Amino acid sequence: MSLTNLLLAALGGAFGSALRVLVNTFFPLETRLPWATILINIAGSFVIGWLMGRLGPLTADNARWQFLLVSGLCGGFTTFSAFSWQTIDLLQKNHPFAALANVLLSVTLCLIATWLGWRLVR
Repeated sequence: MSLTNLLLAALGGAFGSALRVLVNTFFPLETRLPWATILINIAGSFVIGWLMGRLGPLTADNARWQFLLVSGLCGGFTTFSAFSWQTIDLLQKNHPFAALANVLLSVTLCLIATWLGWRLVR
């Protein structure tokens, strides 16, 4: 991997992380389910599906876009690490049904969103 591609991924990741913080400010944190994380993962999954459908597999021609937008922007924006922690936190707080709902909603809707994003450009 080139230094340029690494820097593009870092730049995209910075923007994705900042965007994630902005989205989190619009949703209350004191609810049973982490709705901001669920919505971010759905949106990020849709965008990555759309981008992968548009860009196709990694090639020399699209590498810069892949690193900037797919690895960087989407990687910085989506929050599956937060998803994992919030699910564990719900279990630790003795909310097993909320934890299960979080897993089922996040995984199912993100898979659907990824497919829809990909399908949109096919």
